[in-house]
Amino acid sequence: MQEKLKRGRRTVEGRVIRDRNSKTRVVAVEQRLLHPLYGRVLQRTTKMVAHDEREESNIGDVVRIQECRPLSKTKRWRLIAIIKKSSD
Repeated sequence: MQEKLKRGRRTVEGRVIRDRNSKTRVVAVEQRLLHPLYGRVLQRTTKMVAHDEREESNIGDVVRIQECRPLSKTKRWRLIAIIKKSSD
């Protein structure tokens, strides 16, 4: 599932954590950052709702998503590629 990447739009990688709705996936994107004062590594997780037109991804898959126009009330991302399928 290789789609043309549009310039100027963010792409991120994350893990699919919910696939109950048709053509919709919830992707958890983790980022690591240093605490500005203490230097400890913090892990932040953001849930992003993505559109999966062909319904190819499942829970546990690592996917790449890209920013797009609003597709619904919460969907602002589109699934671009499945990087790694889950072993389940």
